[in-house]
Amino acid sequence: MSRGKIVGIGVVLVALGFGIGVWVGGGADEGHGSGEDGQGHGHGHGQGSEQGQGSGGAESVWTCSMHPQIRSNSPGDCPICGMDLVPASSVEEESSPARIALSERARTLARVRTARVGEGAPTANGPTRRFVGRVAVDETRVRVVTSWIGGRIDRLHVRATGERVRRGQTVATLYSPEVYAAHQELLAAKRQVARLGEGESTAATLARRSAEAALEAARERLRLLGLDGATLTRLEEAERPTRAVPVRSPFGGTVLERVATQGAYVQTGAPLYRLADLGRVWVQLEAYERDLPLLAVGRPVRLRFEALGDVSVEGEVAFVDPVVDPERRVAQVRVAVPNPDGTLRPGMVGEALVEGVDAASGALSIPASAPLFTGQRSVVYVAVPNAERPTYEARTVVLGPRRGGPEGGSYPVLSGLEAGDEVVVHGAFALDAELQIQGGASMMTRPGDDARLAPSDALKRQLAPVVRAYLDLAEALAADDDAAAARAAGALHEAIGAVRVPAAEEDAARRRWDRLADRLMTHAHAVKEASDLGARRAPFEPLSGALQELLAAFGNPTDAPLRVAFCPMAFENEGAHWVQRGERVDNAYFGDAMRTCGSIEETVAPGAHLEQVR
Repeated sequence: MSRGKIVGIGVVLVALGFGIGVWVGGGADEGHGSGEDGQGHGHGHGQGSEQGQGSGGAESVWTCSMHPQIRSNSPGDCPICGMDLVPASSVEEESSPARIALSERARTLARVRTARVGEGAPTANGPTRRFVGRVAVDETRVRVVTSWIGGRIDRLHVRATGERVRRGQTVATLYSPEVYAAHQELLAAKRQVARLGEGESTAATLARRSAEAALEAARERLRLLGLDGATLTRLEEAERPTRAVPVRSPFGGTVLERVATQGAYVQTGAPLYRLADLGRVWVQLEAYERDLPLLAVGRPVRLRFEALGDVSVEGEVAFVDPVVDPERRVAQVRVAVPNPDGTLRPGMVGEALVEGVDAASGALSIPASAPLFTGQRSVVYVAVPNAERPTYEARTVVLGPRRGGPEGGSYPVLSGLEAGDEVVVHGAFALDAELQIQGGASMMTRPGDDARLAPSDALKRQLAPVVRAYLDLAEALAADDDAAAARAAGALHEAIGAVRVPAAEEDAARRRWDRLADRLMTHAHAVKEASDLGARRAPFEPLSGALQELLAAFGNPTDAPLRVAFCPMAFENEGAHWVQRGERVDNAYFGDAMRTCGSIEETVAPGAHLEQVR
């Protein structure tokens, strides 16, 4: 049973008890005088005339600031929470459909805390965004060593991938009939020039010139076959034609691929090796749509790798893919990183950190704990200044993408607040719950709310694996099974990406899922890539909030009831919710340390909608 229903039943019982007390008290007083003036009193507390409650005058109405449905003709204690009753007129004067007023004691009990809305400014030390990065080869530094001549590979001097090759190093030796024939012509032309000597006759001069021309033609032929000056000199000094022709690399690098095979025959221009200069590498990131404005070309990025320990390396964004993957909802981002000592190796996985900055000077920001989310809207509670008693007003705001990690962080405010406003950062949910009970414009009843949809059976069948994968993740965290949690987070990520809203579905359902899918995938990816259980539980909390929004919008798509549980001790007594299968609390935030700590706040039957997102 949900907390709202329990409170509602309690209110009815209290009201009935209070009404019976008034009726019984009134009946008794009709026949018996009370007090020195002999005047009867028709209220259950039996207060004397010194309270100002004589039957001959107009009676004041007293109420509870936290439970305004309670009404009494005299002061006293609230039968629900035990707080002092206050004159109802003061509550009505200070309240409006979007406001709720509390006494000092009520505010203390609700643990309401506020923070002032501040103006941000561009800074390199703002909230940090984290991405998973994989080292890749810089494609602009990849070269292919080819054979300038055709022939048979007699010997490979570089036999394995990963070997380093220097510029000018001999990588293979070929037997080339073409080079052999050209070398024969070179030696024959050289001998012919030597035989002709320095004759002075015209015929001798013409013959020598012809032989020299033939010698130069033989040299040029060998040059065209790719032989350089030093090699030509050696060939000219040889006594007989060579059978072994060296193939040298025109550049240095690391062998990524060996294409050639010893003994194979290759054609002119055939690739032998693929090399890469790893003096600079790329780190590939996958960024969701809302993170792309943070990753502009030229933006500095700090990278950390487990193999480097506490040492971090710096790079900058070199390219942002202009196309977003429609299935995974991510875009590829390349970070260029200097790697002079070769410590970064292609295939390594690390963490990329990008410092958040405000969108513009004067941009407002609020702590991430301030807003309440439902459907398309974000609601914050703002302290009303100069009120006689603590009074808070619900406002709908427009927020930018969250900055910072799951612990802490902030949201930029695009509209709805002004600098200097005091927003509630702790206790906002309690205020909203009381405003809803009071009949005010809470986050669930404000205009434009489209929290509940009626998805088709086809869409429910696609959403069910998403919910089940989340439940598997919650159970793995409760069991302190890190490997199972990583697998479940990966399965959840895949299930989210596999959802395809049918074309016949309402536009509202498609818009809602598009927004939810982005948040779900972001947090599921963070859980999957975290290093240990403690790190996984941090993004699990906002993931649970997004899943609750799914249940509130589309209902429970599974064939079993789900429970929303709450642990008041999570995150240093801030408290956190999660969704689970069983009726008994199975704490996903503490695991075996406090596995049954918490309470079940609501049960969502198959096909039913979650009543309120925590």
